Amino acid sequence: MRALLQRVTSAQVRVDSEVVGRIDPPGSGIPHGLLALIGITHSDTEAVARAMAEKIWRLRILDGERSAADLSAPVLVVSQFTLYADTRKGRRPSWSAAAPGPVAEPLVETVAETLRNLGATVAGGRFGAHMQVELVNDGPVTVMLEL
Repeated sequence: MRALLQRVTSAQVRVDSEVVGRIDPPGSGIPHGLLALIGITHSDTEAVARAMAEKIWRLRILDGERSAADLSAPVLVVSQFTLYADTRKGRRPSWSAAAPGPVAEPLVETVAETLRNLGATVAGGRFGAHMQVELVNDGPVTVMLEL
């Protein structure tokens, strides 16, 4: 499992011009939140998804070397199979390392649900939809996690 984390001051996801997920920490009095783009591969399990959620929640990449858990910062979780693109050969990426939808969707939901159970305010995209993700990356801070 891979997660590309971005520290944001705001982020939202649109599907067909409708906002389906949004975090806006400055309006809530919280200076930052996280956008978590989640990629699933064939060998991932629920245990890996839960461990990834823990890592996302406790990683100290927010202001003052604090975590989302420390600040009760919101997290926007968006599925992104393209994190498993293989571009080593040719000019056309291979997506064969990305798990198919029936495998990936419940694991992305496990990440989101585990974050909620840990105390996070979680918003999300719509699995399998063509989405437009808007964000204001703060810092910029972008970190790749892999479990």
